Amino acid sequence: MRVIRASEIGEYVYCHRAWWLRAAQGYESANVRELEEGTAAHRRHGRVVGAALALRALALVLWLAALVVLFVSLR
Repeated sequence: MRVIRASEIGEYVYCHRAWWLRAAQGYESANVRELEEGTAAHRRHGRVVGAALALRALALVLWLAALVVLFVSLR
């Protein structure tokens, strides 16, 4: 059984003719280099978003630790 990926569904929804040319007729995209550059850009962006989420979590932990220290020092 053939697996249909979400990207393939997106390709079909965007342009069913392009999907058919690639999937059924075997044509490759003429802008392979641009597609690879876009994939690399999305990977870089994903790393930046992951780092931002990690820093946000660290900030929350440090903020909670500061509250605990403040609470303990006031007792």
